Amino acid sequence: MSSEKLVEEQMKVIASGAVEVIPEDEMRSKVDRSISSGKPLVVKLGVDPTRPDLHIGHSVPLNKLRQFQELGHQVVLIIGDFTALIGDPSEQDTTRPVLTMEEVERNARTYVEQAEKIIDTRRARLVRNGEWLSPLTFKDVLELTSKFTVARILERDDFSRRFKAEKPLGLHEFLYPVMQAYDSVVLKADVEIGGTDQKFNLLAGRNLQRGMGQEPQVVLTLPLLEGTDGVQKMSKSLSNDVGLTDPPGEMFGKLMSIPDEIMWKYFELVTKVAPKDVAGLRDSVEAGEVNPRDAKETLAREVVGIYHGQEEADRAAEEFRRVFSLKELPGEMPIHVVSRSSFKDGKLWIVDLLTSSGLAPSKGEARRLIEGGGVTIDGEKVANPELELPPEALDGRVVRKGRKSFVKVEIRGD
Repeated sequence: MSSEKLVEEQMKVIASGAVEVIPEDEMRSKVDRSISSGKPLVVKLGVDPTRPDLHIGHSVPLNKLRQFQELGHQVVLIIGDFTALIGDPSEQDTTRPVLTMEEVERNARTYVEQAEKIIDTRRARLVRNGEWLSPLTFKDVLELTSKFTVARILERDDFSRRFKAEKPLGLHEFLYPVMQAYDSVVLKADVEIGGTDQKFNLLAGRNLQRGMGQEPQVVLTLPLLEGTDGVQKMSKSLSNDVGLTDPPGEMFGKLMSIPDEIMWKYFELVTKVAPKDVAGLRDSVEAGEVNPRDAKETLAREVVGIYHGQEEADRAAEEFRRVFSLKELPGEMPIHVVSRSSFKDGKLWIVDLLTSSGLAPSKGEARRLIEGGGVTIDGEKVANPELELPPEALDGRVVRKGRKSFVKVEIRGD
C-alpha cells in the first residue's frame, strides 16, 4: 500500500467518532511523517482520579487511545494525581472540593484497572503528573503563567459565567489549564485527546508548546456520551449511567434499554468493533436484514465482554432473553434479608425497603420510582410512596424496579 493510502487509512480511524481534529492538516502531516520515518507519534490522554465510580462514558477517550495504539503509535496515559488536587473546572458551576492524597490514590487505582481493560498497558506509558508538577518552584510557576493572559483564561465559558454570576472562582482554578498544558510540554506530545468540554485545556497545551519552542500538538476532541435515556450526558446523578462495576446482567440490561438511534454512537465510542464492521451492521439494519434488537444485543455483548469477559456476556444475554423476552423471573435472584426488628409498629415503609435493598440510592429516588410506576411487588404495581407493609406481605415476595432489577425479600428474626 502506498504511503498516501496508509495516511488516509490512519486518518479514517483517527477521525472516526471525533468531533474535531484541530487542525486536520497538521494531523495528516504528522501521520505522514510518522509513516515515512517509522517513528510513532506520542499520543497523550490525561485523566484526573477525582471519583471512584466510573461509567462507560469515561471509557470513550480510552477507546480512542487504543485505536492509536493499534496504529502503532506511542500512547501515554497520564494519571493526574497532582491536577486532581484541584479538579478540572471545565463545565463546573462551583469550585470543586479539594481531595486528599489518600482519596486521589484510591481513585487512581480504579482508573488504572479500567485502562487495563481497554488498552495494552504493557506497551503504553503510564505516568503521574505529580512527577514533574510537584517539583516546580514558584519561579517555575511564574515563568509558565507568563505565557497566559487573564483575558484568554476568562474566554472560557464556565469561568466567565461564574464571574458574571458572582459565584466563587478560585485563583487556583486558573492554574489548571496551565498544569495540563505543561504535561504536553514535558511529554513532547504530538496529539492530545479529550472530550469536547476539554477543548480549552487541550488548546492551552498547544499554545504553551508553541510558546516554549516545541511543535504544537494536534487536538482531538470526542463527544460526551449520552446516557441510557438517549438525551442527557451520562451521569450517575441522573441515573442514566452504565457503571463499569455494574454486574454483567445489569450492565447488559441497561445497554438493551438505550434508544435504537444512539446505539451506533455507543458502538463507535465504547466498543472495540472496527468502524467498517459497525458501518456494515448499520447498513444491514437499515436494509431490514438485521433486527435492531439483535444489533443492540451485539452491542451489549461487546461491552459486557470488555469488562466481565465473554463467558459472562453470553450468560447475561441468555438471562436477558429468558427474563425479558419470555417474561420470566431470573433463575438466580439476589436475596434481601429484612430483620423483623426493622418493622416499626409491625410495618415497613416501602421507601425504606427500596433503599435498604439497593434498588434505590436514596429515599427521594425511591419516591420518584414509585410515583413513576417503576416498582412492583409480585407483579403488582406499587402506587403509593407512603405504603407500609407487614412482614407477611413481604416475606418471599419479589420486589422489582423497572425491567432490570429484582430482589427476593426474606424476613428473619423473631
